[in-house]
Amino acid sequence: MKELDSITKLTESFKSFPSIGEKSAERMAYALLDMDDSKVTELVKSIQEAKEKIHSCPICGLLTEDKVCTICDDENRDHSTCIILSNEKDVYSFEKLGTFHGVYHVLGGDLSSVKGITPDKLKFKELIQRIDDEKIKEIIIATNPTIEGETTALYLAKLLKDKDIKITRLAYGLPMGGALDYADELTIGKALAGRTNIK
Repeated sequence: MKELDSITKLTESFKSFPSIGEKSAERMAYALLDMDDSKVTELVKSIQEAKEKIHSCPICGLLTEDKVCTICDDENRDHSTCIILSNEKDVYSFEKLGTFHGVYHVLGGDLSSVKGITPDKLKFKELIQRIDDEKIKEIIIATNPTIEGETTALYLAKLLKDKDIKITRLAYGLPMGGALDYADELTIGKALAGRTNIK
């Protein structure tokens, strides 16, 4: 039996999402066919709106629909303490704790020679500028406990060694090879509380 081109294209599109394999993508494609036309229209509109309205905060790199994200715009936050993250979504893990009241800086990934991600492709220059502009006193490195995350953390420590600031790294309540967005609040809280000095 000949496969339907439209289903094949839909399946391939869904496979581009993280953690979606062939079977899951195929199920999603057929599920879309079973949806009411109004639901499909609503889905398409939601995707378009998200792509149009959501962008990176020009200061920290977090996702926002405003000119500047609510965290950077909040004068009650402690702008002298900054958590460095690889990806935007990782901030939600810390915000769920409700105990961290500083700010964030998103690098936009981790250094990786295999993937061709070099320092010039990440937001290191913007971080240096923020340290000077916002008088940041402590940097908490919260890159993922992976080889790439560790490489990025070491590069950061070397980059900032001449700055008069405290540099800490999350404690290893987080498992090596794990990802922040899969860790529970308690684990992240313990890692944050037990962070270690790098400098």
